[in-house]
Amino acid sequence: MKTAIVTDSNSGITQSEASKLGAYVIPMPFIIGEEEYFEDINLTQGEFYQKLLTGEDISTSQPAIGQVTELWDKLLKEYDEVVHIPMSSGLSESCNTAIRLAQDYEGRVQVVDNHRISVTQKQATIDAINMVKDGFNAKEIKAYLERTAKDSSIYIMVDTLKYLKKGGRLTPAVAAIGTLLKIKPVLQIQGGKLDTYAKVMSSQVGKMKMIDAMKNDLADRFKDYTLNGEMKIFVAYTNCLDKAEAFKNEIANAIPNVEITTVDPLSLSVACHIGSGAIAVACAREYQKK
Repeated sequence: MKTAIVTDSNSGITQSEASKLGAYVIPMPFIIGEEEYFEDINLTQGEFYQKLLTGEDISTSQPAIGQVTELWDKLLKEYDEVVHIPMSSGLSESCNTAIRLAQDYEGRVQVVDNHRISVTQKQATIDAINMVKDGFNAKEIKAYLERTAKDSSIYIMVDTLKYLKKGGRLTPAVAAIGTLLKIKPVLQIQGGKLDTYAKVMSSQVGKMKMIDAMKNDLADRFKDYTLNGEMKIFVAYTNCLDKAEAFKNEIANAIPNVEITTVDPLSLSVACHIGSGAIAVACAREYQKK
């Protein structure tokens, strides 16, 4: 059977990268001022950060129903079935919306609640592509991705409290005190929800906190997968590539036994809520090709 793999731009996969991989990416919409923009279509990373840093009001939205079903309908003229991998249901309603829409497709569209976002969602998409090459069908791919969904972890250090305050995750008073004391929160995404992991007083302490957390995950939660060579590390960032490259070197020195596969921008849907200057380390279990 011919199986198409679909994800959204929350994965960080660009349109050009999707073409090379053989996948399809639904661009996420953003409302900036009163205009609608689509990630990697009429809104580049550079344009997004320029608007963010100049104080424009930016909000995220989920793809229009018609945008999703039109792509599925188009693909099902060429393919027998579709695997759709949206961002985590814990972070957006777009996953649950897609699940409801797929009920009208008589099993030809399998929506994966992968509980991931950004670089770990990207890895799930690449896993699905490789599983298609190995002959798995859509139901089998969905089952695998949901079974292994929580074999991943993300830690993010935020450079400013401004956007967490704006999004309602911090009260104005806490944000003011945190800014005064130069506190930098380290956030985590485990199973698809963004939570506080630690609060630190300097970037260097924050980086060590994240590295130690990743070392513990690899040695404890994912011990067997690490020993089998199935875990991969990713570095991600928001508008600060040089800082991310330096962080990568620190991680490589601290965790030499696990490959760091990419240094990628965090998806704009994440950046919208944490702002510019954030760095992250993530890991995910990689599907082992036949």
